[in-house]
Amino acid sequence: MSETVTLKEVLKTYTMEGDLHKVHEDNSLTCFACGHRCLIRDGRDGICRVRFNEGGKLYVPANYAGGIQCDPTEKKPFFHAYPGSLAVTFGMLGCDYHCSYCQNWVTSQALRDPKAVVPPQEVRPLDLIILGKKHNAKLIVSSYNEPLITSEWAMKIFREAKKEGFVTGYVSNGNATPEVLDYIRPHTDLYKIDLKSFNDKNYRKLGGVLQHVLDTIGMVYERGFWTEVVSLLVPGFNDSDGELKSMAKFLMDISPNIPWHVTAFHQDYKMRDPDNTPVETLIRAAEIGYEAGLNFVYAGNLPGRVGKYEHTYCPNCHTALIKRFGFHIIENKIEKGKCYKCHTEIPGRWEDLEEPVNS
Repeated sequence: MSETVTLKEVLKTYTMEGDLHKVHEDNSLTCFACGHRCLIRDGRDGICRVRFNEGGKLYVPANYAGGIQCDPTEKKPFFHAYPGSLAVTFGMLGCDYHCSYCQNWVTSQALRDPKAVVPPQEVRPLDLIILGKKHNAKLIVSSYNEPLITSEWAMKIFREAKKEGFVTGYVSNGNATPEVLDYIRPHTDLYKIDLKSFNDKNYRKLGGVLQHVLDTIGMVYERGFWTEVVSLLVPGFNDSDGELKSMAKFLMDISPNIPWHVTAFHQDYKMRDPDNTPVETLIRAAEIGYEAGLNFVYAGNLPGRVGKYEHTYCPNCHTALIKRFGFHIIENKIEKGKCYKCHTEIPGRWEDLEEPVNS
């Protein structure tokens, strides 16, 4: 009887040489794909478990997906990018974090959690493009696990996707480096970042560092990606008024036009103790965001229960411009990137504009 092949062994057959690293004299290398900047010695892998050093060469994930789906762009969530469009979304395996409440843990925690076993499905960039055209999708997005750690493969896809007119994006935890952002920027349009807390101790529990994420938000904005930020509010973990005010002020100091999504937690994976987020917490967080001076704050994951906080309003005349129910667009009155009533420019990426309205 043949020996059982492990997932790690299978994934080694879906690799290519990576670009985001520096080799040292002893054949160790420093990986630049994420903020951990792992020093990976010969024969070892990084914190993500899917980028590894073999003979002084960095091998990285390629030619497969752990999941593929075509769903609303609002689900990413991008609320200021092509409202009502569809996004072909693909994910791979592995992550540089180990969040105990991860909703995509079966892909992100592969090689770390023995229960997270998703077989890779061989995929070519052309397959995703064909799928996008079949469903008349506007976007191709890397998500489900952490896209930074599979950036070389994502760029192979995005280069081809851009030639075919697709918009491209990352849905990321924001643990980036300047090197990886410069690497992906020529082929990547949109970037969603999770701001999971404003407490470094909380970030350490998830496997991250708060300052890395704060730096990333600034770097992503400065580089001209369309930037939206999401904070999943977990009762007792990151939902105090003080922490929410700190998050809102930080974003405000970068730009009042960065959309901030405050979304509801529900019990998942290993985090079963906190209650699900009540609607009152989302509304309170949205009000804190607006009081801080942010122009676009959205309460998510509880459709139909958060009132005006699902919708987009003109920051000048306060007219409702985009009305939503969850991920569904009910009404869109933005015309050529402007409020239809007072003609104030609304930052975002809009279908009827060749040039974006920057935040």
